[in-house]
Amino acid sequence: MTNSQPNSDGTYSLRDFLAHTAERDQPGEVFELESSKMLEVKVNGRIWSKLGAMVAYKGSLSFKREGTLEGGLMKALKRAVTQEMSPLTKIEGRGVAYLADQGKEIQILRLAGDSLNVNGNDLLAFEDSVKYDITMMRRMAGMAAGGLFSVRVQGHGLVAILSHGKPLTLRVTPNEPIYTDPNATIAWSSNLQPQLTVDTSFKSMLGRGGGETYKMVFQGDGFVVIQPYEEFDAGLVGGDGRSGGGMNLGNLFD
Repeated sequence: MTNSQPNSDGTYSLRDFLAHTAERDQPGEVFELESSKMLEVKVNGRIWSKLGAMVAYKGSLSFKREGTLEGGLMKALKRAVTQEMSPLTKIEGRGVAYLADQGKEIQILRLAGDSLNVNGNDLLAFEDSVKYDITMMRRMAGMAAGGLFSVRVQGHGLVAILSHGKPLTLRVTPNEPIYTDPNATIAWSSNLQPQLTVDTSFKSMLGRGGGETYKMVFQGDGFVVIQPYEEFDAGLVGGDGRSGGGMNLGNLFD
């Protein structure tokens, strides 16, 4: 029996390496974390994923970019207006797909009639039973054209979201609004309608000079999820290692 632990110098025997990195199967779960940065998806019908997130698969699966038939004309138009949205891929058939994105941490959420807004760049995958829509944040006058796009997921089923590092959930209350950097904001409760404002002092505080800086303002009763990283390549929008099962939205503050 091998313990699959590294030697004192940090090396593995080939046998131990294979045992340490082998996939861990959990029957019955559609989404399972093979590691904090690798998602196994058991497909029996259709699953939606971020375009380009598939790193391997087995079985009889097809991968098709989302079209106007599934998303609707309005969704297609919204995607055409903004470059911040990450297009979706339909994974159809019967098999297993392995998803990852730039070494980001993966969190699995189980929606039970809940809804959540997710930065389009930070939505990795969701079950076909989950409904989605592309939403645009309300703009402030004078803001750059285009606004901030996100994906609202709602209904019943599993959703996998991404973050650079371990995410932090902040509570928003009527008496205490939360201000965030858009490049570090990955999700927020669907009842909140954040405003995007220009704040030159916010930029100075963050140590970036020149030009305008936007900040997101969350007011009301809800939550916002941030990451310890500013994802500039994603534009204005963009785990705890638990295997399978997912966490309820009600446990985000645990």
